[in-house]
Amino acid sequence: MKKANNKKEILNLLKSVQNGKISPEDALLGLHIEPFKNLGFANIDYHRSSRQSTNEVIYGQGKSNEQIFGIVSDMLEKSLKDILITRIEQQTSDFLLSKKIPLTFFPTAKIAVVNKNLKRQTTGCVVIVSGGTSDMPVCEEAAITAETLGSKIERLYDVGVAGIHRILASVEIISKARAIIAVAGMEGALASVVGGLSPCPVIAVPTSVGYGANFKGLSALLSMLNSCANCVSVVNIDNGFGAGFIANCINKMESAK
Repeated sequence: MKKANNKKEILNLLKSVQNGKISPEDALLGLHIEPFKNLGFANIDYHRSSRQSTNEVIYGQGKSNEQIFGIVSDMLEKSLKDILITRIEQQTSDFLLSKKIPLTFFPTAKIAVVNKNLKRQTTGCVVIVSGGTSDMPVCEEAAITAETLGSKIERLYDVGVAGIHRILASVEIISKARAIIAVAGMEGALASVVGGLSPCPVIAVPTSVGYGANFKGLSALLSMLNSCANCVSVVNIDNGFGAGFIANCINKMESAK
């Protein structure tokens, strides 16, 4: 019995039951076959796509090159596309390329996309706004994540509140967004400003950029959590991936209307 991992396979399986081509018992077996794969050092969740419409994402930090290679190789055997590996360095990318893993590495974001789906269409509009150029690594982690998952991205970088006219000059772009990611360190005031200008949800990302009293992003986090702009929500410090993932979900919900 062939296993069913993603939504399309599960739907086809259910239609086969409806048409009498297979029995309910065989369909149940197909749903239970290898919902995850135990590699000894990792359990790969192959039913993730049926629940969240995307593959399990590999968090690279703390994993050895060999472990990442083992996980990616198994996922490639299932013919999965757009496999995201976050928080990796150039040397890990070079190691995987030496093992003939088909990947594209984005050094600023420290993200690799394995077996990129060249036919994927991007839709909607996710705007990513940064307080300063130093916030770009977190911005790009968010951008590559959302773009790989199917969202169109618009970047507005280095438009922080120290020169507020810069963000005010981009109100037209902000007004067209379905979701906005506001990335800032220091005191994190950018999120409230963008939230006050935006008609859509704003995902605030505090960064660890700042001087001593920034406390490695804690001051920005607390400022964003206390925002008086009603449409602002907050992810963890430097969590560009989480912001990109959520923004894509919001963007796709709007696209489905």
